[in-house]
Amino acid sequence: MLTQAQSQLHTIRDLLRFAVSQFNKTGLHFGHGSANAYDEAAYLILKSLYLPLDQLELFLDARVTTDECKHVLEIIERRVKERIPAAYLTHEAWLGDYSFYVDERVIIPRSFIAELLGKQLAPWIKAPEVVSTALDLCTGSGCLAILMAHSFPNATIDAVDISVQALAVAHKNIQDYGLEDKIDLIESNLFSVLQKKRYDLIISNPPYVNAESIAQLPQEYRHEPENALASGEDGLDATRLILQQAVRYLTEEGILVVEIGHNRAALEQAFPELPFTWLETSAGDEFVFLLQREQLPDA
Repeated sequence: MLTQAQSQLHTIRDLLRFAVSQFNKTGLHFGHGSANAYDEAAYLILKSLYLPLDQLELFLDARVTTDECKHVLEIIERRVKERIPAAYLTHEAWLGDYSFYVDERVIIPRSFIAELLGKQLAPWIKAPEVVSTALDLCTGSGCLAILMAHSFPNATIDAVDISVQALAVAHKNIQDYGLEDKIDLIESNLFSVLQKKRYDLIISNPPYVNAESIAQLPQEYRHEPENALASGEDGLDATRLILQQAVRYLTEEGILVVEIGHNRAALEQAFPELPFTWLETSAGDEFVFLLQREQLPDA
């Protein structure tokens, strides 16, 4: 593909058309930032050529050098042949207006909790400036901890993950945002090393993919760490532990916010006594729940 195409593609428009054709022809899966072949091709080409991501039209008919063409085609070829998600090829992922470094040590950020943090979890948190302690459980790349730091300016934040490799990525992102004084990284299996800490807010986007779905994942997702995706037969292993233990780590007025993927029905069946509040996101109210401390087991 590479050698033959390189001699016939001269402009960014040529490269864009070629990439879209290749992505559609090979049936790539898009679930890590782009929704279709065109958007992903445009992003990869602009990023590879160090061009502004919002100015494609301006550069469509610009000619590319031989080396530039070769570089872009190598990226396209890796996306097609190896099914590597675009974010791992560029080492960049976005949540809203925030950009984060990512590689295959962490899953690619895609949390609905980010939307809710952008609104400072209103109306559930009436005075964001009063939040003094917060916890991001299963922090991965550190993206949600960083968003919390921006949403709750007076909070000190603990960002926890079981993976030392993930924490190394989170450390880079926290440094990039200059938040080393606000966010502490902690290696822990959920709450296990947090001892007597208490938090006004606990958020978590834990592993939640069930065994059946893990077996059917597109190849793109298999580049992500499985332990950040899989959570037992029904996808609720991590969430069960969080619900059983969170009450001991929340302040009296504290709240717990957890993302659970497509598991709402299974979760409500497993915990029929809990009065889950399902928060509205851009995709509906099926994916993120909220509980106040007094509503948790053994409160």
